[in-house]
Amino acid sequence: MLVTIAFIVSLFFAMNIGGSGAAAAMGVAYGSGAIKKKYIALLLCAIGIFLGSLAGGEVIKTIGSGIIPSSILTVKIVIIILASAAISLFAANIMGIPLSTSEITVGAVVGVGIAYQTLYIQKLLFIVSIWIIIPIIAFTCTYFIGKWFLLIKKKYPSIEQGAWRKTFMIALVVTGFFEAFSAGMNNVANAIGPLVGAGLISVTKGTIIGGLFVAFGALLLGYRVLETNGKKITRFSPFEGCAISGTGALLVIISSIFGLPVPLTQITTSAIIGIGTAKSGFYVWQKRIVIQLLKVWLVSPVFSLVISYSLVKWLLDSDIYTVIAIISVCLATIGTLSLKKTITEEKRSLHENGGGI
Repeated sequence: MLVTIAFIVSLFFAMNIGGSGAAAAMGVAYGSGAIKKKYIALLLCAIGIFLGSLAGGEVIKTIGSGIIPSSILTVKIVIIILASAAISLFAANIMGIPLSTSEITVGAVVGVGIAYQTLYIQKLLFIVSIWIIIPIIAFTCTYFIGKWFLLIKKKYPSIEQGAWRKTFMIALVVTGFFEAFSAGMNNVANAIGPLVGAGLISVTKGTIIGGLFVAFGALLLGYRVLETNGKKITRFSPFEGCAISGTGALLVIISSIFGLPVPLTQITTSAIIGIGTAKSGFYVWQKRIVIQLLKVWLVSPVFSLVISYSLVKWLLDSDIYTVIAIISVCLATIGTLSLKKTITEEKRSLHENGGGI
């Protein structure tokens, strides 16, 4: 019974990974107009993800046994890890926020490791440092590519017209598919890794089944997140889209070869922001959607960590007092933020109405 629940939660999580990854993989091609219909973008994304998942074995091994010892991965622990990550990702998909599945999965695994006081700290710190470095590389690459292309357009104003435009459009679809491939190569491991680590399924079978469900999730749940990455951050030309997709895909595939779970969505969004900054200056950073994305990236791994840690303490250790303490801290934090917001709004109201300020 527990094994069946573990597989159900894993496959539900895989579908949500597909919904979130669709934005990262094909949002650029859709946003630039190379693919005009959402369902076509999502279909290409699904095919690319499945093919990429077949080459994702190294990342599966890292998630399964590279952060915590595989010896503590019982069926119950696997369910807790996957449920914690799935809850976080499902909430993000409902809000239309492209969330990093790697961050929330690693956060959930770390929560279990903290509960049992067993973590491969050096490996974890290396992964986290990569999370910081790679998005910066993506932003830097696309920023300078964007600046270079602006200079080219000044010299050759017609470069985005006629035959050149058609060429860029075709290249953009190809690089978008390439990025979908990288998504499958890296992100399927987040749903299947814990099952493999617990010995419930082999790496080969896991990649096939996980890849199918992630692809299905892209078709079923990817619409809102696709719209966020494709339309709401900044608009870009076909060439700029190629730079974004190509940069993201290359960085993720290199990371996957070395078995590193990396935030594909964060990398792609950083690349989009890099292009936007090159075109519009740092004004793009003032857009609320960018600020919202940055907040979610910071909160998401901590959120899944707290959920998995709390579930271990509550369901396995029967330590209800620790759970009560965690909930109290969360409520206090929410209350403090709400109070700060209320005070800020009250001061603004007094200032606008001339109430002595």
